[in-house]
Amino acid sequence: MRGGRDKSVLSGWRARGHEIIYEADTPAGKLFDVALLLAIVVSVAVVMLDSIGPVRARWGGWLTAAEWFFTVLFTVEYVFRLLCVGRPLAYARSFFGVVDLLAVLPTYASLLVPQTQFLLAIRILRVLRVFRVLKLVSFLGEAERLLAALRASWRKIAVFLFAVLTIVVLFGALMYVLEGAENGFTSIPRAVYWAIVTLTTVGYGDISPGTPLGQAVASLIMILGYGIIAVPTGLVSAELMRAAAPRGPVSTQACPQCGAEGHDADAAYCKFCGAHL
Repeated sequence: MRGGRDKSVLSGWRARGHEIIYEADTPAGKLFDVALLLAIVVSVAVVMLDSIGPVRARWGGWLTAAEWFFTVLFTVEYVFRLLCVGRPLAYARSFFGVVDLLAVLPTYASLLVPQTQFLLAIRILRVLRVFRVLKLVSFLGEAERLLAALRASWRKIAVFLFAVLTIVVLFGALMYVLEGAENGFTSIPRAVYWAIVTLTTVGYGDISPGTPLGQAVASLIMILGYGIIAVPTGLVSAELMRAAAPRGPVSTQACPQCGAEGHDADAAYCKFCGAHL
């Protein structure tokens, strides 16, 4: 009964649209996805070219027209994606739903805030759909495991980041007292910035301690940084090992209700919303 009700929701042109926009198993769906990927790559190239001064000075009008063309094209596509699923809000809140929306907002925002159109480079995230188009289902399974590991370890990582924040504030305040403004440590926030750069072993070199005691503290922070970098890697690696249990192949089929992907090949219902596949 549930399956018949789900199928009746997407009838006529909506069912056909869902097949073309969300599915890569049919010739029409694969053609649509390939054309979409090409449009995404070209639109990102246009944004990058527009950021080059000499190119913008000569071809600025054409590049702006191209940006608006792709923005309108992706806006229409986004609207059709919402129309062709039974639960448009569920798709809008999904990862690809958010990315699809962010792929068009910067152009409209540039009418109010100049230069924001360069944030359109976020469109490159939409190229992740290539895994579904090229049938790289094994990559989809690996992505699911990675996301599961990150979700399982986020509390530990949050505690770790809070501890790191505490350390850099303490060391920043200490260096501010030891070095002072004459060595570039003009305030505690600037000293905290130095501590972050040093602890992460980046070492820009724009600020450096000049006293022997300050250099000793800096050496301690550098050594501490090597140990700290390994902590989040170990946390995620441990969760990845737990998530590495064998599982069946992943299907490329998208849910007709919420548009979610990553279902098992033999799944009959969506594991996110329960709709019939």
